[in-house]
Amino acid sequence: MFSNSTFEETCFLLWNGRLPRAVELETFSKQLRESAALPPQVIQFIELMPHTSNPMDMLRTVASLLATFDMNPEKSPEANLGRAVQLTARFPTIVATFHRLRQNLPPVAPNPELSHAANFLYMLSGKEPTKAEARTMDAALVLHADHEMNASTFACLVTAST
Repeated sequence: MFSNSTFEETCFLLWNGRLPRAVELETFSKQLRESAALPPQVIQFIELMPHTSNPMDMLRTVASLLATFDMNPEKSPEANLGRAVQLTARFPTIVATFHRLRQNLPPVAPNPELSHAANFLYMLSGKEPTKAEARTMDAALVLHADHEMNASTFACLVTAST
């Protein structure tokens, strides 16, 4: 499964109900890469957050802040898909920015030449990941996208429901 698919392809499949054609996948991947950067004001906001903040609280708060930068107030399936693309592209940037600031390191801007998974690792470490590292991260993202929760959470839900 993982040797023939990517996180970008999985997102397209989940959002559109079908696998993308080659040109659609390239367009979609480009959209993700071009949407990964955060507005400067959002980076400044993250810098102001206490470094002891819970990462999930920070992510939720910054996602809400990003809504104020949405220039398309339309409430349609197409507009919502655009928001999903932007949030999916920006979540790794938010997490990596907060992580680096907590380590007293400067944030690393996204590299539009890298895949979604490789870019996340790059922004976390400041160095471009190897192909094996990027592929491993990509596989992890596919698993999470496909299963919606990790295995231990699933096991707890199954156990509690029986």
